Formats: sequence, structure tokens, C-alpha cells
Amino acid sequence: MTKEYQTAKIVIEPGIGEYTEKKSRFIAEVRNVETEEEAAAFVNEIKKKYWDARHNCMAFVLGESRDTMRFSDDGEPSGTAGKPILDVILGNQIINAAIVVTRYFGGILLGTGGLVRAYQKAAQEALENSVIAEKSSGIQCQITTDYNGLGKIQYLSGQEGIKLLDIRYSDMVEIDMVCEVSQFAAFKKRVTDITAAKACFEKEEPVSFYRSQNEIIII
Repeated sequence: MTKEYQTAKIVIEPGIGEYTEKKSRFIAEVRNVETEEEAAAFVNEIKKKYWDARHNCMAFVLGESRDTMRFSDDGEPSGTAGKPILDVILGNQIINAAIVVTRYFGGILLGTGGLVRAYQKAAQEALENSVIAEKSSGIQCQITTDYNGLGKIQYLSGQEGIKLLDIRYSDMVEIDMVCEVSQFAAFKKRVTDITAAKACFEKEEPVSFYRSQNEIIII
């Protein structure tokens, strides 16, 4: 039975993390991938980039239900690298992402616990240095208003953290926007109130979208 997940996040800008333990250097890179082929290509790219490293351990997760999950210890003791990296991806609720952690051996053995900790810390730092977007259920629509209403709607949307996707100017102003389902009814009422019912909401459609601080990706 497929496990149900309530939250899904994606990497929209890749990141790099680094961790050093007893002179061993761990370099982690994360990237958005949509297929196993893309994940394999990313792993090979990292192996070529760090061709002189002793290990390039990896994990990736594909699909909103995490249907495909793979990991590799690449010569490290079983369970000390790939699975800990995978746990970081899952723990951060990330999908469609691969992380490769490269190890340059420092000459001192770390033990199984030390390896697990090092691979996880490097992977976590890579995610923290990435831009992550979370999936939401929303309403996408068009608002038609006069020029007086535009400024009021822009101010209100800024206060509410609602994204205006596009603004088109003619005799009237057409605004494309998207917001979370939970916000929509209240936002629509406030727009109606502040524009004295002169703003018209059209083309209201349910959508799923990923949102980071600065970007909206509609699915």
C-alpha cells in the first residue's frame, strides 16, 4: 500500500553543502530531477566533477507519493551513506530531487555513527542552501478593475502575501492572480469591499502550485 503524504516540496534552485569531520570532507549537491534517467545523469555529472574523490554516495526521490526511491553507499559501509541521505530528503518532505554527497577521505576512520552523521549534515546543508517551494491547493483567476482599483488590489495582495501573476492595461485593468484556497473567499470579499464592488472576478479555476518566497510555479 502506498504511503500517503500530506506535503510535497520541490527544489527550484539547487544548492551545495559542505561538512568536515576528522579531515574527511563531505560535499553535497542537490538538484531537481523528474526521471530516473535525469537522476542517473546528475550522479554521473558529479562523479566526473569530483573524479578524484573516494566516494560519491547518492539518493533520490521521484513522484508525489514517493513512488520511486533509490540510494547508493558507493563503497561506504552498508547503511552509512545512501540511506541517511534519503532520510534527509524524506524528512524535509522533498520530491523529485537527487542529492549526491562526495567524500574526500581524510585518513581517519569515522565509524558507522560518524559516517551517518556526516552524510546527513552535508545533505541537510545542501537543502538549506537551496530554494525550496511547497505545494499548495489554490484558485487562479482574473480580476477586472478600473485604474483606481488597481492600486488598492496591489496593496491588499501585498498585505495578504497573494501573488499577482500578470497585469494587463487597456480601458480597464486585467489582473491574473493565484492564492491558496483557504485565503480566496476572504480576499475576494475584501477586494469587493475596497473597490465598492467595481472589481469583477472571472475565470476562477482550482489549481495546484508550488510557492517559494519569490516564485510561483503552477502545475
